[in-house]
Amino acid sequence: MTMRRDEALSLLATHCPDDIVVPVFQSAFDWMKIRPHKLNYLCTGAMGQASSHALGLALGCTDQKVLILDGDGSLLMNLGSLVTIGSCGPENLWHFVLHNAIYEVNGEFPIPGGFETDFSSIATAAGFPRSYNFDNIEELRKGLPEVLAGPGPVFVCLKVICGEHYPRNYETIHDARQRASFKAALATRLATSRS
Repeated sequence: MTMRRDEALSLLATHCPDDIVVPVFQSAFDWMKIRPHKLNYLCTGAMGQASSHALGLALGCTDQKVLILDGDGSLLMNLGSLVTIGSCGPENLWHFVLHNAIYEVNGEFPIPGGFETDFSSIATAAGFPRSYNFDNIEELRKGLPEVLAGPGPVFVCLKVICGEHYPRNYETIHDARQRASFKAALATRLATSRS
């Protein structure tokens, strides 16, 4: 495995410069620096909730692409959301899981199953029509256009190692002003896209 998380997220940012993104914990801290944007939804508040919040956004904003940047530990807290997403079938939802086999922000404890857990197979069994695995930045560079083309829901497992350590800015991700800023930006986006 040779893919750093920040490299993978930087590559994704070049393909998704203006989409709604729901990042959680360490992915959120990285993403805030890599792609600062008013449509970064930093309001999940608890481990495991990114996929549920993103599903609500995707169902409510069907003309907008919604991406989840989940952690493997966070997804384990709410595996049932995969079945709900598979059942609802939102065509505008892409679920990326950054799989580094640890609860990184909570002390770097190992997750159950480590790298043996096959999240993409779980997503396929839950009803995702397309799922992918990447553990190499060059393979991701080649495969990302296909991943992002066509309808969702799409599940993507990115096996990563820690890259650059970005500040863990908990104040920002839990700030009521951040929620208000996201709501205003989303309202503006929807008004513009539907006019």
